[in-house]
Amino acid sequence: MTSLMRITFGEYIRFLRNENKLTLTQLAAKLNLDSANLSKIENGKRDFDEKCLPKLAEIFKLNIAELRNEYVTDKIGKHLYETNCTKQLLQVAEEKAEYRRVLKEKAI
Repeated sequence: MTSLMRITFGEYIRFLRNENKLTLTQLAAKLNLDSANLSKIENGKRDFDEKCLPKLAEIFKLNIAELRNEYVTDKIGKHLYETNCTKQLLQVAEEKAEYRRVLKEKAI
């Protein structure tokens, strides 16, 4: 799978787990989670803890920056969905993000 997919982060974890022929219990143990919590993450009922991203990257030999991008895009997508964000609001948010980048560059 390529970076910036159109599946949820939990579905991505399930895909990785299945591709690597790990059971839920095996992966949960490697992540220091219980299998019920991992199942909830894979099914979108619980969020994955960002602090576990380095361990997940290590387990599946993934680039941490790309994995973090997957995680962040999923968090943003979930928030947009939950707040029923319009494309117009999304455009304004992109403009505000760019404005913050400009401010940061001026401060440097």
